[in-house]
Amino acid sequence: MNWNLIWPILIVILSNTFYNICMKSMPSDVNPFGALMVTYLVATVISAIIFVYMVGPSNIAFELSKINLTSVILAIAIVGLEVGYVFVYRAGWAVNTASVVANIGLACVLIFVGYFLYKENVSLNQIAGIFVCMAGLILINM
Repeated sequence: MNWNLIWPILIVILSNTFYNICMKSMPSDVNPFGALMVTYLVATVISAIIFVYMVGPSNIAFELSKINLTSVILAIAIVGLEVGYVFVYRAGWAVNTASVVANIGLACVLIFVGYFLYKENVSLNQIAGIFVCMAGLILINM
């Protein structure tokens, strides 16, 4: 398999592992929005340092001029994702099932998003996979 396909998914898996550990470990008496504010401030500093390093100080304005509304919508989606996971774990979900249930649901929804928004093909195997995933969700939550 091609390393260019492997390393990004490994970053996603590793980051998602730490993400869920941190979300599950967040103290219950901490305001989630205060914790997210600190999280995003740290993420902003790290992103800014890497951004300036990658594009160079003279190209900052040009690179920022390419940004559109998707960054704002992504920010809203990320806040929803983060707060959702905080409350999922505070509601008592186990770390070994919450992410699985969320990701299976997401995968099923994204099949339709891919089909309707991006005109991607949907195979009979994928449709069968949705039904298998639904059965899995039922079994996981029994």
